[in-house]
Amino acid sequence: MRAAVVGHVEWIEFVPVERVPRAGEIIGADESWAEAAGGGAVASVQFSKLADSVHFFTALGADELGRRAKAELEGRGIEVHATFVDQPQRKGFTYLDEGGERTITVIGTKLGPRGNDVSLPWFELSRCDAVYFCAGDADALRNARRARALVATARELGTLERGAVELDALVGSGNDEAEVYRHGDLDPAPKLVVTTSGALGGWAQPGGPFTAAPLDAPFVDAYGAGDCFAAGLAFALAAGLEVPAALEFASRCGAGALTGPGVHAVAVPLESRAD
Repeated sequence: MRAAVVGHVEWIEFVPVERVPRAGEIIGADESWAEAAGGGAVASVQFSKLADSVHFFTALGADELGRRAKAELEGRGIEVHATFVDQPQRKGFTYLDEGGERTITVIGTKLGPRGNDVSLPWFELSRCDAVYFCAGDADALRNARRARALVATARELGTLERGAVELDALVGSGNDEAEVYRHGDLDPAPKLVVTTSGALGGWAQPGGPFTAAPLDAPFVDAYGAGDCFAAGLAFALAAGLEVPAALEFASRCGAGALTGPGVHAVAVPLESRAD
């Protein structure tokens, strides 16, 4: 299985706290760390636990943080195809409270790849089984459609509308107004629309409700669970699983993200394939 992500990176500093501070309040933390994060990085790490190879198409700031992010992701076994642009790498700050919720502030412009950038090996996407799209322009989306299975986030509805390709699945969150998809928003319509609702599971159309997967380890934090779910769904659909089995597999990927700090993904066995 060959997988790819077309998306973005955010260099995130994570700070575990008892709770998010109130306005004007000062609170302390015992530790913090920073790493390459954001939807594209998270999904690439998830694919690295599942696929035989992972390509990540992105744009990075031409500064120390951008180059550091590229090196870190390559150290995880991801083949990073990045254009360095003359602006700061997008970064951010994430509180992780004692309940595991993440509260995020991002700083700077989201950087995504451009499909007409001839320095990027877009031909690789035609050799990929599964692709997850979470940032980039309409031409980048059209390039992503070369893969066997294409899943995209509802956070990029404007780009998806301009790209006008048929998605194998669109994934949004019922807990985030910025990820709401309404019937008719895209033409052609996605084959599958999935709305996740955290521990409640979610809803698929077609398919109806589905349940969240149980955790195999203690809950740590919620960062990246949605993008791990989406990457898992793309992988499962490319492997030929029917929708119920694909959603169950994706749910296990999302649950795995909850069991480690920050950018965390787990290997999930693909137990059943469609005939």
